[in-house]
Amino acid sequence: MSSRRKRSDSMEHPPEFSDQPPEVVKEELLKTLEELEDEEFDQFKWILQKPEILEGFSVIPKRRLDKANRQETVDQVVQNYNQQSVEVMKKVLKKMNRNDLVKFLSCNTGAQVSPQQTTSHQTSLQSDPQNRIRNKFKDIISKSSLISLGSPALYQLRPKKEEIGTLTRMTVGERNVMKINKTILLVGETGTGKSTLVNALFNYSMGVKFEDDIWFQIVEDEKRRQYESQTPDVIVYEIFGFEDQTLPYSLTIIDTPGYGDTRGIEHDVIISQRLLDLFSSDDGVHEMNAVGLVMKATDNRLSDRQTYIFNSVVSLFGKNLEKNIIALITHSDGVTPEDALKALEAAKIKCARNEKNQPVHFLFDNCQTKQRTEETDMVLKNAWKVTGRGMSQFTDFLEKSGPQKLMKTVEVLNSRIRLTACINNLQDRIKLIELRQTEITQTQEALKKHEEEMKKNEEFTVEVDVVYKDKEPISGGGWLFYEGAVTCKVCEENCHYPGCTKAWYPEHCEVIKGGHCTVCTRKCPVSDHVKEQKIYVNKTRRVKMTFNEMKEKYEKNKAECEKKSSLLENLEKEMKDLTAEKTQLPEESYQHVVSLEQIALNVDSVSTHVHLDFLIEKMKEKGDTEKVQKLEEMKRRQDEGTRAGLRYMFGKLAAGKPVKETVK
Repeated sequence: MSSRRKRSDSMEHPPEFSDQPPEVVKEELLKTLEELEDEEFDQFKWILQKPEILEGFSVIPKRRLDKANRQETVDQVVQNYNQQSVEVMKKVLKKMNRNDLVKFLSCNTGAQVSPQQTTSHQTSLQSDPQNRIRNKFKDIISKSSLISLGSPALYQLRPKKEEIGTLTRMTVGERNVMKINKTILLVGETGTGKSTLVNALFNYSMGVKFEDDIWFQIVEDEKRRQYESQTPDVIVYEIFGFEDQTLPYSLTIIDTPGYGDTRGIEHDVIISQRLLDLFSSDDGVHEMNAVGLVMKATDNRLSDRQTYIFNSVVSLFGKNLEKNIIALITHSDGVTPEDALKALEAAKIKCARNEKNQPVHFLFDNCQTKQRTEETDMVLKNAWKVTGRGMSQFTDFLEKSGPQKLMKTVEVLNSRIRLTACINNLQDRIKLIELRQTEITQTQEALKKHEEEMKKNEEFTVEVDVVYKDKEPISGGGWLFYEGAVTCKVCEENCHYPGCTKAWYPEHCEVIKGGHCTVCTRKCPVSDHVKEQKIYVNKTRRVKMTFNEMKEKYEKNKAECEKKSSLLENLEKEMKDLTAEKTQLPEESYQHVVSLEQIALNVDSVSTHVHLDFLIEKMKEKGDTEKVQKLEEMKRRQDEGTRAGLRYMFGKLAAGKPVKETVK
């Protein structure tokens, strides 16, 4: 044990320090500071900068203390306070609850320490609770920064931090692969208490108790605007090295603070992509023990935004995860939250059920950092009991619930990405067909009106809006996440845009399966594709054409028998071919929806329903009654939860977000 330990409080009050020569004062001040642990010394310097604590004494500027050692700090104290140095030193030590050093300081300036006092000091070391607590958490305190002294004392952990684009990994300790790890995904609105819950899980795993009068924060304390998270999109907290303190396993906690904020639906697509990256990467997360839907006990209905967030995240998972989805209810007084449970029921969120057929739920209070006084001590102790009971029940659930492999979840995420990419591509192709049909109609009308003139005069021209493809640059790029588009050079189509952020090369893109594209017209091999910051755009330009130029254009690539047909006949045939192609295109998207229904936990999600009206319209144009009925049946399954999510989503769209960028 370090020599910097508490000294006995039983010493008699000795003479004041001011009677001693300055050299003695400095020597004894230094001896006192040497009794402090390194983290306590940092606290000491921190207090010297706080006017609200020093009360009546001037502070020492931060720049003079930041890098000061113990000797230099003593020099600053004596220089700043002169004859009042001892008084200030005692004031600071009292604030730190080091009354033993207050007595030690006084004793060493006059009275001698007797053998009895020495014995009393040694006994005090064994029994003093503050010393016991410091030793209990000595290692973690040394890896933390003091936020504030008080009851409880607050510390900010300094975990190993790794940032990969908008995904952040925060790790405390080193993982022992021989130990079990449990993974939790937390989902909820900003302000529901997710950060406090993460901190509570960390403190519980460490064995922090109410009487320890200390609290650690792993979540970085950032001020946020009320309706927009100012944090990364996905944060992974890893808590290792405390196995068997309270829990027989380590914890991995995933938070999604960016979901549903004011940055738009397309940003939520990126967060889904971040989760897919995390679930599919070699060093990522491959099993899930619980998905926690975080809400307040006072919620009597889920807001449209909250419903959208819960709905969207649940829709990412496969059917195998339903029994692992639970409610984590914060700001609770320990009484069954009837209103919150009814709100969850009304939203039709799929989750685990208890023996009463209620959503499985656990209760937590959020008062752990509130400062304790004589008036609040009992109330806050009861609040800790609520959280402690909730933690015990929740961690028992984690221990008993088997981990679910995320292979099905990755499959669902990929299917949703392919569905979105397919419909985006489909919309482009339909637009191209409609532009070509317009061109043909203009050509037909010009021929009927001017055919005789054009035959008599080979130089006679008519103006037509000719369709062509062009490539335009898009914004994107980055060090680890490459926001671009996967395009097909043969079909001249956008196969994955927007939302292609993970793949640096086409072969790594989600729309590529079995070496071929699942989206472009010809389902071309991956070798025909590129990933770049350009996309194909359908454009038209006004062109003057002679009769022979039009004839040559529409006879190109035609069979000999077709070339003998008149130009008008060829135009009619071209129009029929385009119409047939247009009616066939929605079939691919329909098959994606069908496959999702087979594997997804929540096929009736907001992300699927945004496509239904479009697909129903196209299937009606095709005349496929059976598929129209199937899609309309899915649309009728919209419950109030899905409708609330759609209201929130389209509310975002009304703020100016383009529809094409919103689908997942």
